[in-house]
Amino acid sequence: MHKLQSRPNGAQHLGFLDGFKGLAAQLIVLHHLAFYGPMSDHVRPAAPLLIDWLDVYARMAVQVFLVIGGFLAARSLCPDGVARPGATPGLAGLLARRYLKLAPPFIVAMLLASCASALAAGWMSHYSISAPTTLAQLAAHVLLAHDILGYEAISAGAWYVAIDFQLYALMAAAVWLCGRGGLMADALRRPWSAPLLIALLAAASLLVFNRDAALDVWAPYFFGSYGLGALAWWARSGTARRRRLLLAAMLSCSLLALAIDFRERIALAAVLSLLLAFWRSGGRATVFAPLLGWLGRISYSVFLVHFPVCLLVNALFICVMPGTAGWQGLGMLAAWAASVAAGAAFFRFVERPLGQRLSLARRVQADRVGVTA
Repeated sequence: MHKLQSRPNGAQHLGFLDGFKGLAAQLIVLHHLAFYGPMSDHVRPAAPLLIDWLDVYARMAVQVFLVIGGFLAARSLCPDGVARPGATPGLAGLLARRYLKLAPPFIVAMLLASCASALAAGWMSHYSISAPTTLAQLAAHVLLAHDILGYEAISAGAWYVAIDFQLYALMAAAVWLCGRGGLMADALRRPWSAPLLIALLAAASLLVFNRDAALDVWAPYFFGSYGLGALAWWARSGTARRRRLLLAAMLSCSLLALAIDFRERIALAAVLSLLLAFWRSGGRATVFAPLLGWLGRISYSVFLVHFPVCLLVNALFICVMPGTAGWQGLGMLAAWAASVAAGAAFFRFVERPLGQRLSLARRVQADRVGVTA
């Protein structure tokens, strides 16, 4: 990977992303608690505005992950906006790396969710409990293709991991194409080629694909938010002219998409992408910075394991506690806290060790290639 032209800023100002990810992950947990119940069914009559807001609006926090995903993908794949041949591994190598980052902890979490669903089924009967997991269903999840192949998700949020891989694959393919070029090598290797291609893909998503809900199992449906995040990264550095062009592209594309078909989730993605383009860290950190940083670091683990935890707490409180708003509301708070604790444990004992082993394996492989070269 090539170093950033403005590396000092690039090395320092990304800590704020943890805060966004940490808060977004908490909203997703609360959304699922409100949406799936049954504890929330007892709490809703006493706090209808809160439960309805969590049910309808908290789910839009997924836009935070989409925008930040594109932002970080641009930083990793093409940091200065110039796609160069040989600057990154081949496309297959890029996709293998991404799969090995996402899939191993995801697979462990799906096994945990299968066990939790079977256990909860012995305590209560509710639509949030999935049918017993089949080998074919589990294999589809391992391939990150369960929605495409028509299998029921083992856990809430499983769809996002599959979409994240598709989005990265689409962007990696676009950057790789601009670096390689093929028959269009001279045109595609120009400095503006990668941002231009990503902008066109994002525009196609926002104006066409994202307006058809039947396409929500494919990357083009979500690439508008992802692409806005990528453009936000490229808009942070470079010449003043390039910054103005990228910001103008982001703003005009977002406004046109919203004028044609106003979608709150797209408005949120547009605002966040512009915020990331302009954000510069500086000054004194707030007292909440360490907490937000920690929540951000464990956000993927929390996202993976919160649903089975919430399912078990729901079953426990429905079985042994009175069905009053107070007791069931306490159960929702307990499920929230347990989800964070389980996510922290999963990060420490599953996600981080797996990531460290994969990083070590890549370094060993790279050393071997260097020796034989």
